[in-house]
Amino acid sequence: MSLPLSHEISRREVVTAAAVGVAAAGLPPAVGGQAAGSSGSLPLSLTVNGEHRRLDLDTRVTLLDALREHLHLTGTKKGCDHGHCGACTVLVNGVRINACLSLAAMHDGDEVTTIEGFGRPDRLHPMQAAFIAHDAFQCGYCTPGQICSAVAVLAEIEAGVPSHATGDLAAPMTLSSGELRERMSGNICRCGAYSNIADAVVDVAGRP
Repeated sequence: MSLPLSHEISRREVVTAAAVGVAAAGLPPAVGGQAAGSSGSLPLSLTVNGEHRRLDLDTRVTLLDALREHLHLTGTKKGCDHGHCGACTVLVNGVRINACLSLAAMHDGDEVTTIEGFGRPDRLHPMQAAFIAHDAFQCGYCTPGQICSAVAVLAEIEAGVPSHATGDLAAPMTLSSGELRERMSGNICRCGAYSNIADAVVDVAGRP
């Protein structure tokens, strides 16, 4: 039995209704005029490489994306984005962290140092110069994180921070390649330049 004309539904109407339903199902429900799950923005003040910067960021933005996408400091690299490779290593108040695992909102008032803050082409940081002298990179993608981590390693040893794995503490003048490899194990070099990286860092550690 055919339906009255007013109740007949065309194929186009069925497809359109289904598409609208699927799209609506993918949207979070609105709460107070704002989609649920949206955290809004937050004013943020950072000192980055000695320069005071003010940002207004979504609270879900990572420190890595804040540096790269909002401050355009692209020396800090996005590798795995899961804290496994160390390409995004930066220093926060002198302590090395994976910027991809930390929300920018957690660092209001902090001092952040990226690879851009270590030296200039005409005045390289000693660690940067050592990496060049020892050919401690190939593709170079991991190098900014490696250098940031290496600088922090020497600062940790000088401050008396023992190795997390062994509890050992070596004087910078006698830093062994083995201890250095353990301390730098969070920084992955997919090109396999580990020996040259170790040589560069030990070289800097042994300087007066």
